[in-house]
This record gives sequence, structure tokens and C-alpha cells, in this order.
Amino acid sequence: MKSMIKRNLLLYFRNHSGVFFSLMGALISFILYLVFLKKNMQSSWSQVPNSTILLDLWLIGGTLSITSITTTLSSLSQSVIDKEKHITQDLELTDAGPFRLQMSYLLSSTIIGILMQLIMFAIMLGYFYVTDKLTVTGGQFIDIFGLMIISSLLATAVNSLIIRYIHKSDNLNKVGTIVGTGAGFLVGTYIPIGSLPNFAQNLVKITPGSYVASLFRQYLMGNKLNNVFKNSVSSRNHFDRLMGIRLEWSHLLTQKETYLIMVLIFVGALILLIGSQWLQNRRQMYLLQEK
Repeated sequence: MKSMIKRNLLLYFRNHSGVFFSLMGALISFILYLVFLKKNMQSSWSQVPNSTILLDLWLIGGTLSITSITTTLSSLSQSVIDKEKHITQDLELTDAGPFRLQMSYLLSSTIIGILMQLIMFAIMLGYFYVTDKLTVTGGQFIDIFGLMIISSLLATAVNSLIIRYIHKSDNLNKVGTIVGTGAGFLVGTYIPIGSLPNFAQNLVKITPGSYVASLFRQYLMGNKLNNVFKNSVSSRNHFDRLMGIRLEWSHLLTQKETYLIMVLIFVGALILLIGSQWLQNRRQMYLLQEK
């Protein structure tokens, strides 16, 4: 399986244009913020101390979530290409077998998601350090890196369901375009979640990436928000609700509740993946018996 993971990693990183386009959604979010959104948002929150730093951190959290979504989907496209070219059938005849082959796609996708998040984080942090003197602590980085791993696992599981029944790369490209475009809205980087109409807010709340973005923002912004809003809990809650720092159901979710929802989504995705694979194996066995 190690050789298959290595193969998938090499195929991904050797395709330079593919790597670039897998980051397109994240880059659009970053550039759109710098060119259009930053000044407007700064003016809207000018009364808040250190608003520039807070908004920079807010943008980083959302963009990291987009990165995990789009890069893992792009990596998993290799499984579709292999199926389309009938390479999968040849690989399944090796010692690894079908199960390890599928695991290699999932693990390589997770690794790619982590690496690309680290790259995007370094790019954004470097830029904002030069322009706004933004820094993060070692403790924050450890929390963020752990969440990068979790977000990549979650995005890989969910994206595997999306591409499960896609058999042509052309169709996958269309799906990738939709996901890359929609991700920025669904994690609240193009428009703050609290500014969306109720229907759109409810749609965001069923999107796994929004919970990931929420946790990234809490880790990045938490201490600074505590200082800024230390004398006003209501103002802090309003800011959290509007900017998607914490998502609201019947109340603003805590970190533990947010993690619990992510775990439930991950487990649900795994159950559906295993179930669909079992049904596919049963179908193949039935067809072989018929022959």
C-alpha cells in the first residue's frame, strides 16, 4: 500500500497545473479578501480594537477550511481517472487487493490535504506578517496543525462519497468547479455567515467545512477576542454569530459540541462508504455467478 500512496502523491504533485487549480478556491478567497473585502470589513468593524488582525485571522481560518475541501477532492480524482482508464482493475490484481487500493486513495488524499493546508497557512501568515505584523504562538500552531489533520480526514471522507459514483473525469471536473466555487460561500469567507439569509445559513450548517472553519477561527482568534470583548459578553456573542466564529443552532455551539458534530459527520460518511463498497462487492459477485 505504501507504493500506491507514493504513486498517488507523485501523480498529484507532478501535475503542477492540477496542484494550482486544486488551490484555486482558496486563492480566490485570499485574493478577494485582499482586493475587495478587507477595507469594507475594516470600516464595518472600525470600532473594534485590533480589527485588522482579527479579520486577517478570520480569513485564514476560512481559507484553510476551503483548502482541505478542494485539495482532497482533487487528489481523489486519481481514483476516477484510474477507473476510467481501467487501471483500477490491474491494480486490484496486485497483492494489495481492492481494500488496500481504496485505502491508498484515502490516505494519500489526507496527506495531500494536510500538506496543502500547511502551504496555504505559510503563504497567508507570511503575507500578513509583512503587511500587518500578524503572528501566531507555538500553542496556536499545534492546535491548528491538529485540526488540519482532522479537517483533511473529514474532507476526504465526505469527498469520497461525492465521487463514489462518478466514473468520468469530465464529470468530476464539473463537480470540482461547483465545489471550489461554493466552498467560499459555505464556510463564510466571501460573505460572513451572519449576513446570509436564513435559508443560506441553514444550508451552511449542514456543510462540514463550516464547522472546520469555525474551529480554525476559534483557535486563531480566541485569545484576542477574549481581550477585545472582555467587558461585553453580548457583543462577543454577536460578533461570533455574525462572523461564523461559532455556529448557532438553538444556541452558539461550544468547541466540544462542534467537534461532536464533526465526528458524527465523519462516522456517518465512513458508514456510507463501507456500505456502498459492500453493496458493490455483492453486485460484482452476483454478476460473476450469473456468468
